[in-house]
Formats: sequence, C-alpha cells, structure tokens
Amino acid sequence: MERLRLATVWLGGCSGCHMSFLDLDEFLIDLAARVDVVYSPFIDAKVYPEGVDVALVEGAIANEEHRAMIESVRARTRTLVALGDCAVTGNVTAIRNSLGSALPVLRRSYLENGDLNPTIPTCAGVLPPLLDFVTPLQAAVRVDFYIPGCPPPAPRIRKVLEQALAGEPLHLDGADIRFG
Repeated sequence: MERLRLATVWLGGCSGCHMSFLDLDEFLIDLAARVDVVYSPFIDAKVYPEGVDVALVEGAIANEEHRAMIESVRARTRTLVALGDCAVTGNVTAIRNSLGSALPVLRRSYLENGDLNPTIPTCAGVLPPLLDFVTPLQAAVRVDFYIPGCPPPAPRIRKVLEQALAGEPLHLDGADIRFG
C-alpha cells in the first residue's frame, strides 16, 4: 500500500488547529505508520513539495506570503482541506477587516504602541506585506473540504484523516458541522 503524502500548513491564525492535530495522541503513532508528513511547521521543510495527497491548511490569508503559499499548496496538492474557522471563514484573523485596510493596523501596532522608530516603512523587510483584507482560503483558491471549529476537535480531524487514508470521499455530518 502506498503511503499518503500529508502536509499541514499554518497561515494567519493562532496555531490552535495544529495543537488539535497534536491532540490526536496515540492515533499519531498509527498515522505515522501510514503517511509521510512532507511539509509542516512540525518539520524543517523549506519548500512546499510537489505531489502532496492531502494538505490541512490552518489560518486565513492575511499577507502576501500567505497568498503565495496557498497558491503553491493548491497547485501541488490533490486534496486541500481548510482546517478550522480562520481557514473556512476568516474568523478572528479577519477582525481587522473592519478597519478598512492594512494601514490602520500598522499604525496601531507600530506607531501608537511605542515603536522606537515612528515610521511605518521600518516594517519593510521585517513583516511580509499585509493584504488590506484578510480572506478565507476559498477566496483565493479552490478548497476541496472544510473542517470547521475553533479549533476543530481532534476526533473531527481524525475522522477526516481516516476517510482520506481509506480512499473514501471526505464528509462530516451532524455535530461535526459546527463552528467555534
């Protein structure tokens, strides 16, 4: 049996979805016997690889690096899964959209909070350029499946991974289709 090539990606979010992934506990041992984790914040991969079977993508698209990353993930992945409410809806990460653009965020963060150098351009080269609006994944690329939750509970993630391992269509129902 061929091993599933699995990736996990962290965009604009809090890493809570990855913490829920780690909450799979003993199932992680079973998973390790059946998948190759080819990209993740848990490993030291620098470039997103070709030929990924399933990618669990946490977080919203908040900056230029996120947009480039999600485009690469989509181009190189068979099944892209939006993992958690930020990836699915923008959620908490998108709260800054109410400010109208990235500039008020930068002003608040770097000018009003005591930055030693009172010019926003000092962020150039330090921060990736912020997008004016944070968006969920499907605003930029085709998403194949959604796992809601903030964060999604480990049993919900496990259910989807077990379906992927069995070559079954991904699906959730009932209590598994819940946000927050």
